[in-house]
Amino acid sequence: MNGTTATIGRDVGRILEALGGLMIVSIVVPLVWGEWFGALAFGVSALVPLAVGYGLHRRFAEADSPSRLHGMVVAATGWLFVGVFGSVPFLLVAWGVHLGLPTGLEGTPTLSAFRDPLNAVFESMSGFTGTGLTMTDDEAVLPRTLQWWRTFSEWIGGVGVIVLTTAILARPGSGSLTLYESEARSEKIHPSIVSTVRTIWWIFILFTFVSILALFAAGMPIWGAINHAMTGLATGGFSITDNSIATYDSALIDAVLIPIMLLGSIAFPVHYLILQGDLRNIYEDLQTRWVFIYMSLGSALLWAFLYVGPYDSPLSALRYGGFQFVSAATCTGFQTAVDATNVALGAWPAQAQLLVAFGMFVGGAAGSTVGGIKLIRGLTLIKGIRYQIGDVFYPDSAVRRLDIDDRRLTEAEANREFVEAAIIAVLWTTFLVVGTVLLLVILPAEEFSLANAFFEVASAQGNVGLSSGITGPESLPTLGKISFLGHMWIGRLEIIPVLVAARTLLSRGGMYQ
Repeated sequence: MNGTTATIGRDVGRILEALGGLMIVSIVVPLVWGEWFGALAFGVSALVPLAVGYGLHRRFAEADSPSRLHGMVVAATGWLFVGVFGSVPFLLVAWGVHLGLPTGLEGTPTLSAFRDPLNAVFESMSGFTGTGLTMTDDEAVLPRTLQWWRTFSEWIGGVGVIVLTTAILARPGSGSLTLYESEARSEKIHPSIVSTVRTIWWIFILFTFVSILALFAAGMPIWGAINHAMTGLATGGFSITDNSIATYDSALIDAVLIPIMLLGSIAFPVHYLILQGDLRNIYEDLQTRWVFIYMSLGSALLWAFLYVGPYDSPLSALRYGGFQFVSAATCTGFQTAVDATNVALGAWPAQAQLLVAFGMFVGGAAGSTVGGIKLIRGLTLIKGIRYQIGDVFYPDSAVRRLDIDDRRLTEAEANREFVEAAIIAVLWTTFLVVGTVLLLVILPAEEFSLANAFFEVASAQGNVGLSSGITGPESLPTLGKISFLGHMWIGRLEIIPVLVAARTLLSRGGMYQ
């Protein structure tokens, strides 16, 4: 057996075993709410990934540790399989109700949408990638079983499926580090990668409980507080209500959610240092400092666009503009600007929609739960461009350094990091433009504008979940759903691992030379 296939097969198998374990754990929720068919659906759904994962794991148990190439292919294929297998609970519950099985659940158009496998996979992929775009028309009518699975998938996906697998397996050595880095992470809290991922999960669980208590104290019912705290901290954005956070129409709840989303957009190593009492990192860490600067400037500019636009009150413009920019730039996707309570986001002026889309493009800090190209890459690009232009004014013999955060980079290091950031930005922009053009071709021209289409694709690729009204089981054509699956997938893994996996697959098939 080829060594590459064995290594990839074993580690993908372990990821699928972890997915099966998540489904088994979730059986508790339908049992508590008396949704017996939901418990059965989770049990049956878990059998598939557990069987496939166990088979792969056992078959290739003696495979070599993963190299960088293996890690990227494992990340790409693992996330794809998790999205596909994670759709099974949606399918089983929807078809169980449709076939008249004794589910105890009421059939609704929202539930019926999941009888279509593409809609179910879309919902699952959106959850695990932390995107939040949905195929539901009314989340409130979903059974608790599926509300929980949507929330839980986002919560797990926020930190990362591979990070969870690494924490559980506790496999020492370079293999765990390779897989950790393949999920678009590089920062470490401890020298040991296993200790690092376990600390990340402890911080995440602590913040989740604090967020639940804060939302409950602000007046949100406990089931809503649990779900929105989990998806808010994971910067996922799934809601259990029809109009997202706008359903509560509470400025206090909006205000409580903003710091929860900001917590999710700050790197876990910084959280660890702050929890250890080193508060200087709030302003000394480059990314954390810019999280607050960037959110403040973006919110202020959006407030200005909205105040001279659809809102006649400066306080209304501040409330909706501030929340939506933070929601976009942290890649959360909670919405307060909907038709039911105020001016829907899709009806905002084009400049306001494009500013929110820019927030999605950049995202928050690397090492957090956010999407986008990440603040550190944006700052590297700005500093790198200034460095390259400045290079013209120095003699060839000059020795120059580039300072980024607390690091002083040599010329070779500066060029390498600048090129890496530029490649990600160019790829991100290319896929964004291609997706926007495709969407414009397949959508009815009279219903959606260029700003609407650009906004929606940026939301999918940035793993944000804000919608200008395009995404839905009926409103988004089949080709658009398939395209968005790709955008969510590459957005979560920062594109490169997916391209590496595609090249590896095509090379095996003799299609890439």
